[in-house]
Amino acid sequence: MKTRYGVCGLVVIVVAAGAAADSYEIDPVHASLIFRIKHLGVANFYGMFTEMAGTYRYDPENAEENHVDVTVKTASVATANKARDEHLRSADFFDVEKHPEMRFVSREWKTTGEHTYDVIGDLTLLGVTKPVTARVEFTGEGEGMQGDYRTGFEAIFEIRRSEFGMTKYLPVLLGDEVRIILSVEGLRRDGES
Repeated sequence: MKTRYGVCGLVVIVVAAGAAADSYEIDPVHASLIFRIKHLGVANFYGMFTEMAGTYRYDPENAEENHVDVTVKTASVATANKARDEHLRSADFFDVEKHPEMRFVSREWKTTGEHTYDVIGDLTLLGVTKPVTARVEFTGEGEGMQGDYRTGFEAIFEIRRSEFGMTKYLPVLLGDEVRIILSVEGLRRDGES
């Protein structure tokens, strides 16, 4: 069982030997998925997705127990321009009619620092599954306003959209490399340690 002590606003975690990873459900109200792509070879352009769900297991003492599974609704793409958003939902890009979701499922967590990990997993986009490695940072933990317990993470990784079959406007109008930033809060499930 994990015991948490608050000291001057800081949280200290004491983990008993053999403790299992806690399970969390991603809070979609406090989750962000942002992407960045080069436009005309001139400037970085940003967009986001507004609907996602998922779960993860987290044990700060044993990365081998950690696991994450996140699903994003592709129709929720948003760039503050209605016409562009509709084009992104079309078969030229996310093809939301045929592929309403994209998904990331981890296979391995490697500890790289006190609160950082390389998370290796599979990204499925447009029906194509490819391995990716995300640089993940544990961003904090604490009680929510309703007494629920939360942890937070941010992940950053890059993909080449052409590897998933998204080739519209390559190579001049839109770049191939896309940076993805995912930041989430997870609510610990009832009955978990």
